[in-house]
Amino acid sequence: MKRKYAFIGLAAAAAAVCAVAYYLFFSAFNTQGGSSYLYIDADDSFDSVCAKLDTAAGTRQLAGLRLLAVATGYGDHVRTGRYDAGGGVSTLGLLRRLRNGSQAPVRLTIPNVRTMDRLAARLGAVLMADSAAWAHCFGDSATLAAFGTDTALLPCLFIPNTYEVYWDVTPRGLLGRMQRESEAYWTPERLALADSAGLTPDEVIVMASIVDQETANDAEKPMIAGMYLNRLHQGMKLQADPTVKFALKRFDLRRIYHDQLLTDSPYNTYRYEGLPPGPICIPALSSIEAVLHFARHDYVYMCAKEDFSGTHRFARTYAEHMQNAQRYAEALNRRGVR
Repeated sequence: MKRKYAFIGLAAAAAAVCAVAYYLFFSAFNTQGGSSYLYIDADDSFDSVCAKLDTAAGTRQLAGLRLLAVATGYGDHVRTGRYDAGGGVSTLGLLRRLRNGSQAPVRLTIPNVRTMDRLAARLGAVLMADSAAWAHCFGDSATLAAFGTDTALLPCLFIPNTYEVYWDVTPRGLLGRMQRESEAYWTPERLALADSAGLTPDEVIVMASIVDQETANDAEKPMIAGMYLNRLHQGMKLQADPTVKFALKRFDLRRIYHDQLLTDSPYNTYRYEGLPPGPICIPALSSIEAVLHFARHDYVYMCAKEDFSGTHRFARTYAEHMQNAQRYAEALNRRGVR
C-alpha cells in the first residue's frame, strides 16, 4: 500500500513538473494573440529584449524565457534582427529563433525617389541602420567602387521592385543584394534591346529616369523615350525640364523660366549635350521597359498638353512645337501658375 501511494505521489509530482514545464516553455509565448514582431538592435541586451517583449507576454512566459536564456547562455549572445514572436510560437520556439538568428524577413520596396538622400531616409525608417549610415555608404567612393559604381551612377544599381531582406541588413549587404538583382534583371534579351537603342544598361536607366519624371502615364512613356532617343542620336540637346529641376534641387517647380535654363550643371540638358552623368531619380520599372521598348517615330519635340492631363503633344518641326508651347504657356497663365 505504501508503495502504491509513493507511486501515486511520484506520478502527481511528475505531472506537476510537466504542467509547469508546459506553461513555462511550451505554451504560446504571445498572450495577446495575432502577429507580433521583436526588433533587436545592436545595442540591445537580454534585459532590454525582455523589456521589449513585456507587452506581448505575461509574467509566466517571460520567466520561462529567462530560465531558458540562463540554461543556454543566450544572454551572452544576443543577435540583432526582426523576429516573429507571435503566431502561437512557444517560449522554447522563440528562444530557438533568437539563438539561431532565425529572422522574419521584411518586404522592402525600392521607392521611386529623386535623390539618394531621400532613399537613405526611407531605408533608415524601415531597416535597422539609420539614415546617416545609409547616406555615408551611398557617398563613400571606395565602397561604391567595390560594387563597380560611383555616386552619380549608384541609382542604376537599384532595380525598383519589392524584395525580401533581413531587417538588420547592412548598407554594404544591401548593395551586394542590389548588384545581384541588377545582374539578374539584365538578361541577354534586355541587353540586346539596350544595344538596339544604342545605349548601355546604365544609360538605359539614366534615360528612363528622365522619361519617368516627364510623365506618370505608362502608355505614353515609349513615345517620350523614342523622342529623346531621336534627339540623342541626332546630336541635339535633350532639353529635358526634369534635369533642370534636378540640377536646382527644386522638384516643386511647375514652370521653368529662361534664367533657370542657364543653370551650370552637368545635369542640365539645356546646357550640355548628351545624357546627364547619372539618373535624376530611381525610375519605375515601366519607365525602364519603355526605353527598352521605345516607340519608333520621327518626332523630336514634345510639350505638355494644355489640358494638364499629364500627356504631351509631339512635333516634328520647331514651328509646330512653338505652337504647342504657346498653348501650354497660355494655359499656365490662365491658371496663374508661376
